[in-house]
Amino acid sequence: METQIQILAREFNKNETHVKNVVDLIDEGYTIPFIARYRKELHGTMDDTTLRDLADRLSYLRNLAERREEIKKAIAAQDKLRDELAKQIDEAKTLAVLEDIYRPYKQKRRTRATIAKEKGLEPLADQIFAQGKDLPPLEQLAERFVDAQKGVESVEDALAGASDIIAEAVSDDAAIRQKLRDAVSKNARVGSAAAKEEDSVYRLYYQFDQPLSRLSGHQILAINRGEKEGYLKVKLDLDRELALGAVKRSVVRTNSAAGRFVEAAAEDAYDRLIFPSVERETRAALTDLANEGAIHNFALNLKPLLMQPPVKGHVTMGLDPGYRNGCKVAVVSGTGKVLDTTVVYPTFGERQKEEAIERLETLVKKHAVEHIAIGNGTASRETEQMTVELIARNKRVSYMIVNEAGASVYSASKLAAEEFPQYDVNLRSAVSIARRLQDPLAELVKIDPKAIGVGQYQHDMPQKRLSETLEGVVEDCVNAVGVDVNTASPSLLRQVAGLNETLAKNIVAYREENGAFSGRKQLMKVPKMGPKAFEQCAGFLRVPESKLVFDNTGVHPESYAAAEKLLNLTGYALSDVSAGRISDLPERAKQYGESRLAAECGVGLPTLRDVVKELVKPGRDPRDELPKPVLRTDVLDIEDIVPGMVLTGTVRNVIDFGVFVDIGVHQDGLVHISEIADRFVKHPSEVVSIGDVVQVLVLGVDVQKKRISLSMKQAK
Repeated sequence: METQIQILAREFNKNETHVKNVVDLIDEGYTIPFIARYRKELHGTMDDTTLRDLADRLSYLRNLAERREEIKKAIAAQDKLRDELAKQIDEAKTLAVLEDIYRPYKQKRRTRATIAKEKGLEPLADQIFAQGKDLPPLEQLAERFVDAQKGVESVEDALAGASDIIAEAVSDDAAIRQKLRDAVSKNARVGSAAAKEEDSVYRLYYQFDQPLSRLSGHQILAINRGEKEGYLKVKLDLDRELALGAVKRSVVRTNSAAGRFVEAAAEDAYDRLIFPSVERETRAALTDLANEGAIHNFALNLKPLLMQPPVKGHVTMGLDPGYRNGCKVAVVSGTGKVLDTTVVYPTFGERQKEEAIERLETLVKKHAVEHIAIGNGTASRETEQMTVELIARNKRVSYMIVNEAGASVYSASKLAAEEFPQYDVNLRSAVSIARRLQDPLAELVKIDPKAIGVGQYQHDMPQKRLSETLEGVVEDCVNAVGVDVNTASPSLLRQVAGLNETLAKNIVAYREENGAFSGRKQLMKVPKMGPKAFEQCAGFLRVPESKLVFDNTGVHPESYAAAEKLLNLTGYALSDVSAGRISDLPERAKQYGESRLAAECGVGLPTLRDVVKELVKPGRDPRDELPKPVLRTDVLDIEDIVPGMVLTGTVRNVIDFGVFVDIGVHQDGLVHISEIADRFVKHPSEVVSIGDVVQVLVLGVDVQKKRISLSMKQAK
């Protein structure tokens, strides 16, 4: 039998030694970002996504192994664990198959079959089910089991009880269930119909019928939600005669009276027990699959959103639009410090709008504001119009619509209250919106990833699984970028490999008490910072103020000696790194011979290449290499959009059936999956990610419904 390591190596197409090393590192408590970045030689340069998938699969296999042992013990306690059965249990590849094997031995609630067994009818059922050649007439056989004291009043009662026992035995047969599952997956259809006459968002599913094999994840989740809310009736359709024939062929051995009796019991088993059970299982499995797909899609969308290029070092004004309570305004410095706040009322009338523009113009001039970030919620359209009029008077200012999802959650949180005790809830969200433009990652880590809103049906998904996946994405993004230990908030530090909430707060407290960190070694003085935590976090924490340039790179302290030797062997000094005079280091490394250089420096080839990349650009931010966000100075109205126009837009959301693109109108346009590329696209994420800047052609505009249809492929 394959070991867990062998299974993982086969499934992920990886070397067994590398897989074992990863499993050992996980068991030793190392985080995925640390393993991915600083243990490449041990795992053969797997990326963080592969490592997380491997860790998830390892967890499943371990749960499967644990359940195997529980089932063996339970069956052994009944003195029914034979070698053949133990082998079947050991060879079960999934939890579903394992539970099928265990089903006949499971302690059941009282059923018709268990009641019949209590009446002493099991021997009768066994004799009939065996369908022996010399079996007497069934009525004659049943007469011996008539016992009024046990509740068996007649021959008919005895045979009915025997039928119930046989039906349950047929239902508990693992092979029969597997045959039916196979038939369902190949031939079943899912249908839905309206459960009530009123119109709803589920009208697409009022007369819906689709082969199970062609059902997509978003359809499954939509049907489930429609059923839950009482708008849809859903059923699984399978050719009954075809499926029932397969069940009967598995249990009927003769054309005798016993065979016909078993056939009738099998039919009862199919209608009453097997098909309803398999239908529930199938729908649950479909939902699990759809949930995993939706969670995966959410994670795919979250990563580019977090990794959007920052607009650093610019004084920024954040506008949190609103009607009744006005538009909240916050001006923050290039480093995110709050410089000024106010509230204006541009939607209260022309006079108030002019007063708002004048007030904002004063703030722009006073603080030399360069960019304006506008939240995309209620009244953002009117706020955007006001901003364009403001920019007409201050040509050096530009603006961008910022996704404000989760800003209100953050502003009302305990964390925001600790960060801004002097401001009310509404002004905190304006600060958050401004900072989202300056550094999306640093700001978005303060918010529950589920509240960021770049998925589908996130409230219907298993919340624990969704949280674990999204938190993994946040952790990977933060560690990929690196964190300035002297400016980072506790929320950002908490996401660094090896750090928890306590250590993150301790770092900030130490910094506030002793001043800025002067080097990575100083981190060892932080309370509760042990060697293991330091080992994991050190490479991801940057110290720009350090005299040692390595402290402001992704080079791990364990590789400092190797980095110095690398510089010496290629003819450089440390001062050359600080001065940025080593742009040709990669070429020199190749001329020297990378393998030889790695061996002489005492590191593996992947580590050597990483060190070279880090030394060429100390303090580099990988987000800087991505396309810059689109900052605007004017605004389009939906009435200005006409079919045939080619526009530049920013991808705001990627879902199963298409892509939503911000084209500078209050309403995002939809690029249907069929309009993304000239080739077949299984999922839009194959082509685009959130934050991508794309060219689109306007296909159609429905002003009344505020719908804009776009095409990417035709824009080319």
